[in-house]
Amino acid sequence: MRILALGDIHGCAIAFDALLEVVELRPDDTLITLGDYVDRGPDSRRVIEHLMELHQTHHLVPLMGNHEQMMLEARDSKNMRKMWLGFGGDATVASYGGLEAVPWSHWHFLEKKCLMLWETETHFFVHAGSHPDRPLSDQPENCLLWDRFETAIPHESGKIMVCGHTSQKEGLPNNRGFAICIDTWACGSGWLTCLDVNERYIWQANKYGQTREFSLDELP
Repeated sequence: MRILALGDIHGCAIAFDALLEVVELRPDDTLITLGDYVDRGPDSRRVIEHLMELHQTHHLVPLMGNHEQMMLEARDSKNMRKMWLGFGGDATVASYGGLEAVPWSHWHFLEKKCLMLWETETHFFVHAGSHPDRPLSDQPENCLLWDRFETAIPHESGKIMVCGHTSQKEGLPNNRGFAICIDTWACGSGWLTCLDVNERYIWQANKYGQTREFSLDELP
């Protein structure tokens, strides 16, 4: 069984589709998506629809990102809506044709199906970061959604953290041994990354549908 982690999609449906095609999902795979499915890219609606389909057909573990949190809070808060629109939420609104046009099923998926953290015996998966001295079962939400990768230090559990959130503008994962960041700026001029955690193998696709692959251990 493969444990696959997939970085910040940010509305880049072409890259998402191309990446899943080259990864060739198997029935016994576990796919952990690390949040930030919406905003900035052109097709947040299609990305959410595809995630909902995968949730029905495969073992998908969707995590919450700070952009999903902002989108959820924007429903009821004018201040948050203004902040969210400035963080790329305007692209999400455009993809739906208005915030009021977001289907109930999409809100339900984001609010009820997205987890804050998921772990295996050797790794744990979060959107942004973690508090190093608190158990994984008792992590502050602010750390999980907003921490920057450059401030990460090893967690007390000894497990390797796999995260996104802090975009790596050169388009390559950042492997610090105790932590791996796979937000590789898909919505910019970078790539969308999928990591086979156990085999340490990388697949990438960009917003034009181009793909490439390599071993994590080939990186500096």
